[in-house]
Formats: sequence, structure tokens, C-alpha cells
Amino acid sequence: MRAVLFDMDGTLVDSESLWWQAAEAVAASLRYTLTEADVPEVVGRSVADTAGHLHTVSGGAQTVAEIGEHLLSRFHERVAEGTLPMPGALELLDALAAAGVPVGLVSASPRPIVDLVLARLGAHRFAVTVADGETPRTKPHPEPYLAAAKALGVDPRSCVAVEDSPTGTASAQAAGCAVLVVPSTVPVEPAEGRLVLERLTQVDPELLRSLVAR
Repeated sequence: MRAVLFDMDGTLVDSESLWWQAAEAVAASLRYTLTEADVPEVVGRSVADTAGHLHTVSGGAQTVAEIGEHLLSRFHERVAEGTLPMPGALELLDALAAAGVPVGLVSASPRPIVDLVLARLGAHRFAVTVADGETPRTKPHPEPYLAAAKALGVDPRSCVAVEDSPTGTASAQAAGCAVLVVPSTVPVEPAEGRLVLERLTQVDPELLRSLVAR
């Protein structure tokens, strides 16, 4: 194991519910009500992806760019009000630092949100960070994880990605990473190449090393 690459929303910080609330509020302003059917287009998705979805389901009342601005504004407000680290997140980051394992952050959130969260988690904990808009395509495409591995100078097949959503899991696996999944709001089934656990408090560096060894 040469590095561990963490997703942010729903994995390291309890912000996935805040993103849903932001999307719900913007959808309501467009006279559309989010339901379970919208989850795949919202949870783990970028601002642009969700904005495009809301543009379609609302009948194009606003442009994708306008909807995206509203989404980002609502989400930023909620994150700024306070978001907490997930149980076990800081302890795992500290354990990896003590073991000398480089850590990266790979997020589908835009840079302003990432930087806001980094101020809370401690930017010094991460050797590299990748935000939405900094690669040609974002999750579920593999580019964000490939970019993080390249920036660290490691083979993605020697990395473990820690994710919480089907979208992020697909991205990490497509990049060749072993994946540990701790689902937040959407279930993720165990499968080849990934381990699914209930909480980060169950994880330590040796467990992560074992995923690469497999």
C-alpha cells in the first residue's frame, strides 16, 4: 500500500445529508420534489451533474448554470454552519500519518467546499487534494483517482480508496484502486475488489494494507 485516497462528503465529514438538503431546497424552488428515484443523480454526484438532473426534471425553468450556482450557494451555507468529522475519521488519518502512509483527498465537491472542509479537518493531513473541476471528468469516471495517484507518484493499484457511495466506488474501482466502502446514505453491496464495513472506527492501517495484498 503506497497511499490511501479518501472521498470527503459522507466519508470523512457528515455532509452528504447537507448536500441532499441543498438539492431538496433548490428542487423545491423549481417546483419539483426530490424522491428516492432521484438519489442516484444527487448522492455522490457533482454540482454540475445534479444541476443537469434538476434542469431536466423541472422542465428547464432555469439554466443548468443558474441551478448549479444555487446548489453551490445552498451547500456552502450549510457546510459553513458546521459539519462534523465522521466517527473514527480523524483517528484513522492520524494512524496513517504515524505509519508514514501518504493520504490524498478525492472529492466530487468543488474547490470552495473542499477548502472549507479542509480548514476543519486540517489541510496538513493531506499530501494532495483533488476537487470537482480539476480533472476532465469527475466521479463516477476514474480521472479524479488517477490524478491523485499521479500527483503522489504512485500506481493506483497500490492505493486504497475509502468511499461511501456507489458513484465514488465506481470511480475508484475504475481507476484500479482497492476500495473500502463505509456507506452513508445509499447502500453499497460487497463485491470483488471492495470491502464494505459499517463505520470507520472498524478500520486501521493494517486492514487497509490487507486490501491491497488481496
